[in-house]
Amino acid sequence: MTEQVQPLDGVVVLDFTQVMLGPCATQVLGDFGADVIKIEKPGSGDLSRTSFRADGGEHDPIFWSLNRNKRSVVLNTRDEQGKQAVLALARKADVVVSNFRPGVMERMGFGYEALAKENPRLIWAQGTGFGDSGPYRHKGGQDILAQAYSGVMYRRPDPDDEFKIYATTMGDFSAGMHLVQGILLALLARERSGRGQKVDVSLYDSMLSAQMQEACMQLNRGFEVNWGAMPLSGVFPTTDGALVMVGAFKENPLRDISIALELTEDLSERPDLATLELQIAAKPELQQIFRERFATNTTEYWMARLEGQDLLSAPVQQLAEALADEQTAVNGMIVEIGSDPQGRPMRAVASPVHLSATPARVRHRPPRLGEHTDEVLAELLGEGDADGGAGPAGGREQVADAAARV
Repeated sequence: MTEQVQPLDGVVVLDFTQVMLGPCATQVLGDFGADVIKIEKPGSGDLSRTSFRADGGEHDPIFWSLNRNKRSVVLNTRDEQGKQAVLALARKADVVVSNFRPGVMERMGFGYEALAKENPRLIWAQGTGFGDSGPYRHKGGQDILAQAYSGVMYRRPDPDDEFKIYATTMGDFSAGMHLVQGILLALLARERSGRGQKVDVSLYDSMLSAQMQEACMQLNRGFEVNWGAMPLSGVFPTTDGALVMVGAFKENPLRDISIALELTEDLSERPDLATLELQIAAKPELQQIFRERFATNTTEYWMARLEGQDLLSAPVQQLAEALADEQTAVNGMIVEIGSDPQGRPMRAVASPVHLSATPARVRHRPPRLGEHTDEVLAELLGEGDADGGAGPAGGREQVADAAARV
């Protein structure tokens, strides 16, 4: 049976990224067929290989989650032979991706101008903290810093709430997905122009973009929009957990909430609650009424009541519960990506992009450090000792010899 062609088959990606912003982008490319060659430094490689050391060594599920469908090549880019190897690979590549601070790739000799001279069709993509220029250019890019600088951290449901770090790395993820968009758009443009280009995204810009509705209102009306502060929505404890209720998108949601919560009165008929503006002013009282009612019964009971009035609601689930949820299984959102050193299946979250004719596929488990150095150099450059070698990170000849010298 002929293997199915994927959208990015034949696209070669040199991946200098590590941690999350870059790796989550290049994994998308690999999931849909690109040959992602992960360039790693000798000895340690990607920082996420040892984020938590759950099993010791480099076998870390954090690394697994971001690096399937990639091949690992160890090169000492501080060595002249290592630099020459990267330049030779860049001549064969379609895309180069990094997420260092601005200027690092240039100091290494792999900046856009330098590599474009070697390969005018090359797409050179980078993800940074704050952009390639400006007053914050020099700062290290990190998800939590972007939350703080962009206004995301300041905006909270109640002005009396403490400032908190968002528990999931949404800045890294959204910037990674914007990086994928930029690369795919540049590949499409190259089909028409024949030339590559530079792609630049940042955590800061991605976090601002995530607030596009709120920002547009602020810029044009000077009005603060806060969806989490709406008076008829919230998270409420029940006798066996908690649920979230969204009292919106209806003609008179307060009336329907009153019915669902079996209140003795229709709160929407009170003159002091007749409009959204009045409900916003009375939010503390309304939220207290809701809390008291939800605390009298189970999550399942109240969800049935709310759904009976066509009100949006959901249980507040732990991640473990969400992963075990039937909907997760139906959507095919858990995928096996190989076996760990003990032979146990390695499982991860699958691609959320479902294509009917050319779906994402797992072709390679997350690579061991330097596992494919000889293979890639022999395949793309015709150099290196593809058969000999002293393990995953050693035994290179000629241009690959730089991998073994730190």
